[in-house]
Amino acid sequence: MTCVFCEIASGAAPATFIREWRDAFAIVPLDPVAPGHVLVIPREHVADIAEDQFVSGATMQRAAELADEVGDCNVITSRGRAATQTVFHLHLHVVPRTAGDGLTLPWTGQARTS
Repeated sequence: MTCVFCEIASGAAPATFIREWRDAFAIVPLDPVAPGHVLVIPREHVADIAEDQFVSGATMQRAAELADEVGDCNVITSRGRAATQTVFHLHLHVVPRTAGDGLTLPWTGQARTS
């Protein structure tokens, strides 16, 4: 089974990179739910936040760096199908927020703001 985030990390699949670190990278998701929405992804394949606490912590640190620059935002990850995880490689969503933006959680199936 191939992992799209591993393919992106290796350069085998395209992505719009926002930031790169030695241990992680940030990209624009295929379907951003708000302007500025990015995914922060570890270079090492880890299925979810519970699989490796060190990789998860380092990835959260990278997401926190971006959140500090963004201001008000959601930082979200999902673990497992029941929690809406669809790509089984750890990734954190950093979603900028503004008052009255109309974005509610969960995002699945709702209209996006432009």
